[in-house]
Amino acid sequence: MAIERLGTENDPDVVPLSRIVDVVPEPSREDLIRDAAQILVDEEEILIDDEIDAVPETPQIPFDSNLVEFLNKSDLGKLADDVLQSISADKESRSEWEKTYVDGLKYLGMKFDEMRSQPFQGSSGVIHPILAESVTQFQAQAYKELLPPKGPVKTEIVGARNAEVEMQAERVQDFMNFYIMNVMQEYDPELDMLLFYLPIAGSAFKKVYYDQGLSRAVSKFIAPEDLVVPYEAPDILSAERVTHVISMSKNEIRKQQLAGFYADVELRGDVYVKNRSDIEEEIDEIEGMEPSYAENRDRVVYEVHTILDLPGYEDMGEDGEPTGLKLPYIVTIDEASQQVLAIRRNYAEQDPLKQKINYFVQYKFLPGLGFYGLGLSHMIGGLSKASTSILRQLIDAGTIANLPSGFKARGMRIRDEDEPLQPGEFRDIDTTGGSLRENLIPLPIKEPSNVLMQLLGMLVDSGKRFASIADTNVGDMNQAMPVGTTVALLERGTKVMSAIHKRLHYSQKVEFQLLAKVFNEYLPPMYPYNTGSGPAEVKQTDFDGRVDVIPVSDPNIFSQSQRITMAQELMQLVQSNPDIHGPQGIYEAYRRMYAALGVDDIDSLLQPPPQPQPPMPADAGIENSGLMIGQPQQAFEQQNHQAHIDAHRSLFLTEVVKTTPQAQALIIAHIMQHLQFLSAQMAQEQIGPEIQQQIQMMQQQMQQVPPEQQPMLQGEIAMLIEGFSSPIMAQLTQDLLLSIGQGNEEDPLVQIRQRELDLREQEMAMDQAQFTEKQEQRDQEKLLESEIQKQRIDVQKQVADDKLDVAMQRLEQQAQLKLLELQAKFGGM
Repeated sequence: MAIERLGTENDPDVVPLSRIVDVVPEPSREDLIRDAAQILVDEEEILIDDEIDAVPETPQIPFDSNLVEFLNKSDLGKLADDVLQSISADKESRSEWEKTYVDGLKYLGMKFDEMRSQPFQGSSGVIHPILAESVTQFQAQAYKELLPPKGPVKTEIVGARNAEVEMQAERVQDFMNFYIMNVMQEYDPELDMLLFYLPIAGSAFKKVYYDQGLSRAVSKFIAPEDLVVPYEAPDILSAERVTHVISMSKNEIRKQQLAGFYADVELRGDVYVKNRSDIEEEIDEIEGMEPSYAENRDRVVYEVHTILDLPGYEDMGEDGEPTGLKLPYIVTIDEASQQVLAIRRNYAEQDPLKQKINYFVQYKFLPGLGFYGLGLSHMIGGLSKASTSILRQLIDAGTIANLPSGFKARGMRIRDEDEPLQPGEFRDIDTTGGSLRENLIPLPIKEPSNVLMQLLGMLVDSGKRFASIADTNVGDMNQAMPVGTTVALLERGTKVMSAIHKRLHYSQKVEFQLLAKVFNEYLPPMYPYNTGSGPAEVKQTDFDGRVDVIPVSDPNIFSQSQRITMAQELMQLVQSNPDIHGPQGIYEAYRRMYAALGVDDIDSLLQPPPQPQPPMPADAGIENSGLMIGQPQQAFEQQNHQAHIDAHRSLFLTEVVKTTPQAQALIIAHIMQHLQFLSAQMAQEQIGPEIQQQIQMMQQQMQQVPPEQQPMLQGEIAMLIEGFSSPIMAQLTQDLLLSIGQGNEEDPLVQIRQRELDLREQEMAMDQAQFTEKQEQRDQEKLLESEIQKQRIDVQKQVADDKLDVAMQRLEQQAQLKLLELQAKFGGM
């Protein structure tokens, strides 16, 4: 059905309504229902299309954004609950460590208890200072070594050394020392505080990062109780959760919210109901302070470096599906309100492995059995308790002995009995009868025990030996003692402290490496001062990893006394045999001694030994005069070698030199040097243009390759030249020998030696002949002797046979006679 325009009858282009009525038939009820349904379907599709068109495109979230702004409240609430429960479990797992830490704080002796009533009112509350002495001595010693006046950083070049890298190392060292000592104002006092906490708790921490508010790098000290890790964490790097407990004022949190670093959420909750730990209570008691309950009290914020699988920010595989791998994040939560303030990625945007970025450094006093190290509280805490107990007993015993007490009769009255007796005072007493001795019975009080005194001394000595705070009287040692024995005794007495110092050296090295990474990433490209070793626009490129930053402290020497002792022993060794050390060795020994003493401007005190002047080219006559008195001479490339060879050959042919083998050897050796240069010059003239071009190309290539590859190219160039110079050198040598009469002619000494060898051979031949003749004679004598022995044996055998025959005949005769006798006897019968 065609659709025509509707209008009035006067309009020729419009079909009149009457005609449409006549043309269009009246629709049926089924048609109306079907049309209404189609209209509803069409409207629904239009609405759906409009909704699809109205959906905005998902905005691209910057990598360093606070993800709190893009997560829904239910996910944030669940995340906060899970993280806070994990932190609570982590704190509970270190409860025993906190208890030992609190005991160590108690026995520092910084708070004197004057209200003790046991074992009697007014008994002593003194604490033995062995633990406090060990802590303060370690802190003072380590503080001086780890932060010297000129700065704690020195540099070490990684890989090949050249002038550019050496200047870079100098700039890095100067800048880091300047920055730490002058710009990072918190570094000095916080390192001082760290070294005080470290021996008490066994662990202390540093956090190295770039502070946006200060616009500079910082290295903040973190008290051991303010950094919490899981029970199973072996170290900072492998811990899946590291919680930094931060106390922040409301104003500081608001400042971070306005800066966009924290989410702008309302922080509710009562900050006064926070459970203060035993460590905080003990520290407040030592400081004599109590927490304020004013409205501006600091809030506790947990900065948790952990791994999460956030919904909507999962780790995706190559197939576009989530892998289930948890990624590193930094989650900041307000404890009282349990509001998540920030969630930020904690890995580099360009890192395909998404490895965690570490900001923390752990300092350990002694390696513990778990994450936290062991301190003096753990190692000599028991000795401190026992020493304190014995010391209190001794003081209490002395107090009771000086102020005796006892019993008196009930009816006896003493005037002013509540006031103690003063020296020289006699006070009236009203007795009930009997003598005064019968009315007063003093308690049997003893003086302080000598056994307890000895036991106290033994405990204190044991603690001091362990803590390595006993005085090392190096001056009392025998001055004639060998150097090795002195050093061995010194090392034996300080080996515990030396091991602790090595651990501190390692931790400080990690801290400086983290600080160098911050400089490389955040600092402006200009130096704040004139470097003196390069332009001022090379700051960020200087921290490219070619230079390693390490502490200036020596990991093997931890005290100035040890350093001075080592320098003294070195001085004794050098002075005992100065000939083998030379002027330079003596100068260096004195320089190290002054450095160990801490003397400034050593160059103004010491005059370095004169450096030997390099040899200079000399005339042939001067060289001949030196050769005659036995002084070796040096040939130089720029000399006239043929003229020098002729002059030295003439000297060699003189009668004086012919009778002096030493002078001959010196002259020949010097002539050979000139021949070497002469053959090289002649070889250069014979080298063709192709070979010369090849050598020039190799020399240009040698300037472009790294220094470690240059010797190989130099060797190839030398081999090319040697192929031409070696035959020339051989011919020049032969000509020289012929010119001095030592060419093909046989040396008389050789002839004499040959005759001696011939005579020796003749003697050996005669000796061999004599030996052979004597050997044959011995063989004949042995053969004759053997024959005689054989004949002797045959004769003896013949004699024995004859004797046997005679014996047999005699027996036969006796038998015949016996038979005849028997025949005669029986025949007569």
